[in-house]
Amino acid sequence: QVQLVESGGGLVQAGGSLRLSCAASGRTFDTYTMGWFRQVPGKERQFVAAIDWRDGSTNYADSVKGRFTISRDNAKKQVSLGMNSLKPEDTAVYYCAADRYGGTHYSEANEYEYWGQGTQVVVST
Repeated sequence: QVQLVESGGGLVQAGGSLRLSCAASGRTFDTYTMGWFRQVPGKERQFVAAIDWRDGSTNYADSVKGRFTISRDNAKKQVSLGMNSLKPEDTAVYYCAADRYGGTHYSEANEYEYWGQGTQVVVST
């Protein structure tokens, strides 16, 4: 089992940058595919990015490709999401997710077993 705690959200102007972090508990972090999702009120949780537990390969939603970067540090049991060139439409609550032995192609929320509590990102115009 793993517990996830996100941090790093906040208010930023359009064009700015933020870095989200997700700290994980548990001894087997390196066997979990990690993902980031986001959600706005009234809409379904949306896939943002994932990083594979085996080889660190990554997968991104088309809407964030070239702007966001997911990375992981297995020694620190941490996954991060670097966000550049932020747009107002990136405003959402961002969630960290984990699935043991999952695949990078996991882009549906129901494919992930564990979730953090979320961190709010607001991008102003």
